[in-house]
Amino acid sequence: MFGHGEMITIVVVLLALVFAGVHIAIALGVTAAIGIYLMLGDMEVVRTFVANTAYEALRDYVFAVIPLFMLMGDFLAKCGAATDLYTLANRMSRWLPARLAVATIIANAIFAFVTGVSIAAAAAFSRIAYPEMRRYGYDRQFALGCIAGSACLGMLIPPSVLMIVWGVLTELSIGKLFLAGVLPGLSLAFGFCAYVVIAAMSKPSLIGSGIGQPMKAAPLGAAVTVPLDPDEQPIGELLFSTSLVLALIAGVLGSIWFGICTPTEGAGVGAVGALVLALIKGITWREIWQVVLNVGRTSGPLLLLLFCAQLYSRVLSMTGFTETAKTFLLGTGMGPIGILLVMLAIWFVLGCLIDSISIILLTVPIFAPIAMALGFDPIAFAIIGILAIEAGLLTPPFGILVFTVKAAVPEPNVQLAEIFRGSAPYWIILLLVIAIIIVFPPIATFLPGL
Repeated sequence: MFGHGEMITIVVVLLALVFAGVHIAIALGVTAAIGIYLMLGDMEVVRTFVANTAYEALRDYVFAVIPLFMLMGDFLAKCGAATDLYTLANRMSRWLPARLAVATIIANAIFAFVTGVSIAAAAAFSRIAYPEMRRYGYDRQFALGCIAGSACLGMLIPPSVLMIVWGVLTELSIGKLFLAGVLPGLSLAFGFCAYVVIAAMSKPSLIGSGIGQPMKAAPLGAAVTVPLDPDEQPIGELLFSTSLVLALIAGVLGSIWFGICTPTEGAGVGAVGALVLALIKGITWREIWQVVLNVGRTSGPLLLLLFCAQLYSRVLSMTGFTETAKTFLLGTGMGPIGILLVMLAIWFVLGCLIDSISIILLTVPIFAPIAMALGFDPIAFAIIGILAIEAGLLTPPFGILVFTVKAAVPEPNVQLAEIFRGSAPYWIILLLVIAIIIVFPPIATFLPGL
């Protein structure tokens, strides 16, 4: 019989492996195998269980969503679409204080509709927006914080890799999760824009006072170079390029939301459309091959993670650990909000130590059933969880977005502490949006409810 001692054993083994630096997929798989063996005492059963779970998991049609959306985003980034988005947003927002910071946030929000990966946005705009902001005299910490903070939009505005992983683990509709992220994501972008404008008005030295010298255009097809001065580049060229990207986004997400395509079919259409757009903009066959290789290197380990997470989730369910945890938390008398705050605290702490997908794989199989038992809407709870995990991307000492920006900016003397300080206001805005959704869940559930 599987008792409390065995339950504690599998949790301790998992945490020990994770904090010892073992790859999260190996840690989940080993822990799941130990749990099955402790429950049944037969290695042959363990082998059969693992093999069957792997076969069922990796042949699932929905698993193709992740690499296809990554292909879509990488094709558009490689052909220079991110640069065009930033340059157009810069030109259209020149009447605002801190227009370059606002342009970075707006371009990040639009780019999030393409990539669904925060790290990709952080790397791209570190090389596109940061040199431009510094050329116009922006405070370095303010510029770095804007890039790192606004990159968080990539995991909330659909299509989001975190939403796909959450949907796979909890069997929620990925299309509904995509819809649920739109209003919170736009609210977050608005909050970020309001902050940079208010900060610039209250302390003009943050955005400098001089006008920089225009830089020359980057070669066609270069994704991470400084764009033309926004007042020099022909507006027709920018509008044409951006309208093609927006049309692709609207077509892909609209077909999913209106039931014309499944998420996997929509992602496939998006990948082909992005390839066509990239060819129009002059991408080379060598660059196409590089994109395919990069997506394979990224999505392969991610699919292994998802398989091991499903194995771990099944073991938790079979052993009764999830039910025991639910009974324990409900028995504390803290109430739904108190238990939710405990979950948020755990997410914040884990965000300091490990990456977002690993946090979801470790916690969602336990937290999601508890949240449903407490009466939380599963869609709203998913958005709250993703926001909390996104906050971890900016939380020291791990803060993977901060490390990404540090690695991507062209100045070698940038300090991590400088980026953490600059991104702190964005972290606070993330917490405020979490609190608003807890109080007003329809912000997340309104669009899926339609």
